[in-house]
Amino acid sequence: MIEVKLHDVGEGMTEGEIANYLVRVGDRVTIDQPVVEVSTDKMVAELPAPVSGVVTDLIIPVGQTVSVGTVLLLIEALETETAVTAEQPIQQTTEQIKVRPPVVTPAVPSNNRRVLATPYTRKIAREHGIDLEQVPPSDPSGRVTEEDVRRFLDADTSVEKTDVVEQTSTLSANPVETIPFRGIRKQIAKKMTQSLFTIPHVTHFEEVDMTRLLALREELKTAGKPISVNAFFIKALIVALQDFPVFNAKLDEANEQIILEQQFHIGVATETADGLIVPVVRDADKLTMQQLHTRVAELSARAKTGDLRAADLKPSTFTMSNVGPLGSTGATPIINYPETALIAFHKTKKRVCVDDHDQIVIRSMMNLSMSFDHRVADGATAVAFTNRFAGLIEHPTTLLMELI
Repeated sequence: MIEVKLHDVGEGMTEGEIANYLVRVGDRVTIDQPVVEVSTDKMVAELPAPVSGVVTDLIIPVGQTVSVGTVLLLIEALETETAVTAEQPIQQTTEQIKVRPPVVTPAVPSNNRRVLATPYTRKIAREHGIDLEQVPPSDPSGRVTEEDVRRFLDADTSVEKTDVVEQTSTLSANPVETIPFRGIRKQIAKKMTQSLFTIPHVTHFEEVDMTRLLALREELKTAGKPISVNAFFIKALIVALQDFPVFNAKLDEANEQIILEQQFHIGVATETADGLIVPVVRDADKLTMQQLHTRVAELSARAKTGDLRAADLKPSTFTMSNVGPLGSTGATPIINYPETALIAFHKTKKRVCVDDHDQIVIRSMMNLSMSFDHRVADGATAVAFTNRFAGLIEHPTTLLMELI
């Protein structure tokens, strides 16, 4: 009998939540076939069968969080696979594990048949309490689409029947709607709680004149060399972090020391249908502006479609969040523990300003907010850091000079 255990699917992982079984007892599986989805703090990993055989037991229930090394299910190996034993685990690199933003099993019972569906389709089904296994697929491949789910919902679905039963049994005119608190939302909550209860947060606010940078960006775009604002932000942040390394650091309380990181791995907070994901631009200081532009676009696209690899989610040294496109004017962001600081960029809008010659002018102004660990840095240092960043953005030619 072969034991399928939870193993480390990401750097430093210690536990995971059983998100969904892709097989049921009695199913015959082949080697490397995905058998269970495990949710970590940033992704869902599909664990494969180490051998070909028959599933004999699903040990851990869906929704339970277990530590690395826990036996999740048992497979009776076929005779041709008997050479593989539980004491000889299959070795995998994190690059071989398919990861994506977590999805959660439907609220209604499931017979554990594997259903092909995108994370967004699963999200719609989950919100309406629909079991995807009951939804007839219109696609010849068997994939359940968003339209399939909505048709099922409109046709007197199990959700409507369940609501009637609940209202009848409780005699309530106002049934309560619930959303499962698990998967990535639960993991985000754990990490945010850890950060707030561990780090004394202080948030510093600043405004940045984006006029010259936006003009340069438009000029580059016209010349056929489009560069995203995020690429400029990352380059300016790296220069500022090199000048103020205390913000590219983490506090090691056990050994009473502040570790100044020598690499610049910039986390870029990205909103997805299933929650906030922070893919990481690794060694960002070694990338050109064009490479940064391409890398950020790739990570953002993969985060939204659920195609991130484990390597894309390795720990960052500093995190940025550009929420301006969403319309934000200010916030007090929570630090991505165990980092020292996080900077958020807000909406850019034209404002009436007074220039250095006391002339009234219209400028494109952006607010930023930077939360930092007050155990590691002081307010004056944070102001100096954002001033350095703002100076590079407001005068992009000086930023380009820093890159020579």
